[in-house]
Amino acid sequence: MKRFTYAAASDVAAAVGWGGKGAFIAGGTNLLDLMKEGVARPEHVMDINALALHDIEPSESGGLMLGALARNAATAHHPLVQEQYPLLSVAILSGASPQIRNMATDGGNLLQRTRCYYFYDTGTPCNKRQPGSGCSAIGNLARQHAILGASTECIATHPSDMCVALAALDAVVHVESLGGRRSIPFLEFHRLPGDQPDVDNTLMPGELITHIELPPAPDFVEHCAYLKIRERASYAFALVSVAAALHIGDGGRIAEARIALGGVAHKPWRLPDVERLLHGKRPDRAAFSEAGSALIAGAQAQGSALGSNAFKIPMAQRAVVRALEMAMAKHTSLLPGRAKKGQAL
Repeated sequence: MKRFTYAAASDVAAAVGWGGKGAFIAGGTNLLDLMKEGVARPEHVMDINALALHDIEPSESGGLMLGALARNAATAHHPLVQEQYPLLSVAILSGASPQIRNMATDGGNLLQRTRCYYFYDTGTPCNKRQPGSGCSAIGNLARQHAILGASTECIATHPSDMCVALAALDAVVHVESLGGRRSIPFLEFHRLPGDQPDVDNTLMPGELITHIELPPAPDFVEHCAYLKIRERASYAFALVSVAAALHIGDGGRIAEARIALGGVAHKPWRLPDVERLLHGKRPDRAAFSEAGSALIAGAQAQGSALGSNAFKIPMAQRAVVRALEMAMAKHTSLLPGRAKKGQAL
């Protein structure tokens, strides 16, 4: 690990006054791994754990404000989150392990970097780690990699479960810097790789996440589900995940729908135009299948013949259908499933 200087901020003004000359650290559950592997090499580290950003409180608009330093476990088990946004609670509890969730922060969850094995292997070329060096995943083992939104520069996926639910819930990210405060709609926070895969999000240099705002949601409490398909039942990143929520209106028809996919792209994958296809329709398998097909339109398999992720394309479509059916059945979760070779979802 490269030597670095360490300082602790006592308030937000001190943290942003630092100017982002290194890395902020809170739970450290991702940053320390990256530093140990030599992937992240900050010269300065600023500890922000003393900042007053741990609370979870109702917002002025009637939604919920999550402090960036609230721990993932505290968020998942918070009564207001469980009562008003059960989709988020279940998604958080589907990720990592209890020990990591006890340390990891909500703001840090948004900033975690891909778990692509080539990204973590400093002996291989990686455009995300070293721009212009090439992408070792393209044409090789790419079972965990993207089928949507990829580029010729990078096919990595975003690893978060929490972020998939936040995308479905239309969250807003509040940030602060020396230049002032601004709010970023969640769908605009993370970015696709394009020709700049080393840039994961739209934060400006020196900006600090202070809060994540959950707007007042339509009636998604009764009909929501988070489905995660992974290689094993414990502590594994998603091959495909789905956050699904439905608001059923008069006559039993769909008044509003939200669907976000994880494990398939460089960011949580949500297309509001696809959700609108469900408006006014009966919540049945035919409608759900149409939405699933539209959501993954244009998906492309990656990897070599022996290491391809082509299986993810039908898996994602079927996972959308299954998650929406779970939501209609008033299930908020499904015990994590293992994807077995040759098994249809």
